[in-house]
Amino acid sequence: MAYDDLRSFLETLEKEGQLLKISEEIPAEPDLAAAANAAGRIGEGAPALYFDNVTGFHDARIVMNVHGSWRNHALALGLPPGTPVKGQVEEFARRWDAFPIAPERREDAPWRENTVAGADVDLFQILPLFRLNDGDGGFYLDKSAVVSRDPQDPDHFGKQNVGIYRIEVIGRNRLAIQPVPMHDVALHLLKAEGLGEDLPIAITLGNDPVMTMVAGMPMGYDQSEYEMAGALRGAPAPIATAPLTGFDVPWGSEVVIEGAIESRKRQIEGPFGEFTGHYSGGRRMPVIRIDRVSYRTDPIFESLYLGMPWTEVDYLVGANTCVPLLKQLRAEFPEVQAVNAMYTHGLSVIISTKKRYGGFAKAVGMRAMTTPHGLGYVSQVILVDEDVDPFNLPQVMWAMSCKVNPADDVVVIPNLSVMELAPAASPVGITSKMIIDATTPVSPDDRGNFSTPVRDLPETKEWTERLRSLIAAR
Repeated sequence: MAYDDLRSFLETLEKEGQLLKISEEIPAEPDLAAAANAAGRIGEGAPALYFDNVTGFHDARIVMNVHGSWRNHALALGLPPGTPVKGQVEEFARRWDAFPIAPERREDAPWRENTVAGADVDLFQILPLFRLNDGDGGFYLDKSAVVSRDPQDPDHFGKQNVGIYRIEVIGRNRLAIQPVPMHDVALHLLKAEGLGEDLPIAITLGNDPVMTMVAGMPMGYDQSEYEMAGALRGAPAPIATAPLTGFDVPWGSEVVIEGAIESRKRQIEGPFGEFTGHYSGGRRMPVIRIDRVSYRTDPIFESLYLGMPWTEVDYLVGANTCVPLLKQLRAEFPEVQAVNAMYTHGLSVIISTKKRYGGFAKAVGMRAMTTPHGLGYVSQVILVDEDVDPFNLPQVMWAMSCKVNPADDVVVIPNLSVMELAPAASPVGITSKMIIDATTPVSPDDRGNFSTPVRDLPETKEWTERLRSLIAAR
């Protein structure tokens, strides 16, 4: 089932027992974030959380943890809620191959119901804002899809980026945004400032679940997130035209904020408790001027808790990081079998691959670090053989325990780029990266004593399915 907006997905979550409505009155801080934090600690079946009785807010509707379990992630893709993690990644990869599917433009967007513009804009009157961690420097919009265009090629649909970036509210009509240099919005801003121009943007809140997934996906610069959403949904993604910027925005958004990143203006943004499980400090970041806000009547405010994994963000960016890396690597190395980039948005990656010849696995690891995502994130790569499941951590640890000779199989490359949020970076944005080759050496690399491996018996696969059936039928 393809969901056209957040509300229809919440209805499905409720029917499936994956939406918990909390009607008792609670304080916004610290309880909203604490509840979402707790959802990440109660297991993989955690529900989305819906609050409608929050102290200090009049008639607010707030949802947290919408993508915060593998059950919810499966439902977002229209899969049975019990679909295993590896099965969800495989289905994600299968649907990727349908890209591109052109979006469907609609004119009756529900966010057109209410509009404020110019001097009347006051986000504090529209949104129930609250801090997510005690040390945050302010209120954040951390699950919004930000739309921007390449100012040097504005009519190129694929170069119209939809991405998720952390955004701090610094005034009733002012925001600060952190564009990581490797991300498309940063490239757009660099071009705009080179022309001496502001960069128009649209910020959309409360989107359908697949749109949020693709907004956090590391795609190619000229690949359209809307066309990828269509592939993952199995139906064209509904879009509408934002009235001020003319940008294409999701049809089903709860709120659409339009304005511009002001050229060459910077203001302190942060600190913020990040997906790395650490606070990032305050830095001078670009400033957004808000010119117009459109919103549904009684909008639902969707937010995302981040902290020490696992939290909702880890479910949200798990599959959508694995699959782009898999597809990009396979385009050059068809020997690559699977990629597990579930850990902290792919700062660590496990890749299973066949080998053409000795040293081949290390070459795959180096290529992973130079993909669009790898340039800013992939800092540790573990390579395993094609018969090792990278999603099965006991198998991975066995490969590392038995096949790694640190003197020959661990490669450290100094002074490479990494996102500024990486806590271990020194200086900020620079790190050493590591490849661990836990594959079996092949000719002409004739090291070790790997000639007599123990293999699963031929009948094991059949018995695995039989046992599962017998257990399920008890």
